[in-house]
Amino acid sequence: MAKKKTGSIAVPFLVTVFLGLLIVGGGAYGIYRYFGFGQDKKPSEPIPRQVTTSTYEDNHTILFILDDPDQKCSSTFVLMRSIPKDKRLIFVGIPTNTIAIVEDQQQSMKGSYEKGGGATAKSFVETVFGITVDRFMKMDKTAFLKTCDILGGVTYPVNVEIAGLRSDGSEQYLNGEQIETLVTYSLMEDGEVQRAYTASSIIANMINQSDGKRLADQFDNSFNTIINLCGINGTDLTAKDYREHKAAIKDMLERGTSIATFIVMDGTVADSDYIPSSAFINNFVDQYFKEEQS
Repeated sequence: MAKKKTGSIAVPFLVTVFLGLLIVGGGAYGIYRYFGFGQDKKPSEPIPRQVTTSTYEDNHTILFILDDPDQKCSSTFVLMRSIPKDKRLIFVGIPTNTIAIVEDQQQSMKGSYEKGGGATAKSFVETVFGITVDRFMKMDKTAFLKTCDILGGVTYPVNVEIAGLRSDGSEQYLNGEQIETLVTYSLMEDGEVQRAYTASSIIANMINQSDGKRLADQFDNSFNTIINLCGINGTDLTAKDYREHKAAIKDMLERGTSIATFIVMDGTVADSDYIPSSAFINNFVDQYFKEEQS
């Protein structure tokens, strides 16, 4: 019987298999490349970090006024100096019985406000300190309580006899209602001077104890809420003011640490009046308004 020619059959078979692999493999490779498999991926471009550059042109000064007719005391006045570049907020409480010569007449903080509202009170403070106060903001009870709610209240030592509060000087949490009760308490031992620096110190502590990033993230909504509660007659702050300063303020809130400081206004009590110390005024202006003076 003749032998089978296995060699002649194997060669065509191998050629066929090889060609098939080329065709199938080539197609598979095309699909592989088409869908992007195996390609060298370029690293994605990094997202640029947004950096806010604050300058001393972002500095601003606001007079805050708490005016709640239901409280049996005068309004409360606190001056705020904001220096975003240095991540600093400085608060000075101004006693309502502070006096100064304005337009050749002796006037008081309280009298100026009662005479012409926030704008006149702002002019009085400008005369006392020899500075420009950019804006004023007058808050009623509702606006003040909302502001305290946004900041989150404060833990603060109370050393005056007020119903519902511990008066032993130990720290205790105060909500908005309790804060207003304290800063409008008219029977403090050192009178209006003590009430003024109590108000400024509570505000500073409330800001330092709050979450700066949370405040920054919610700043747009918070600002609009407070402005609407103050009403058109309650402030001379404008939308333009907000747009010009909001980036610097939000950066200060988010990146700053313990940004708020309160300062006790030094002076002399003369009967029922309070006469600010000229040395205190000069030092305050030199330290926190030096950019404007240069």
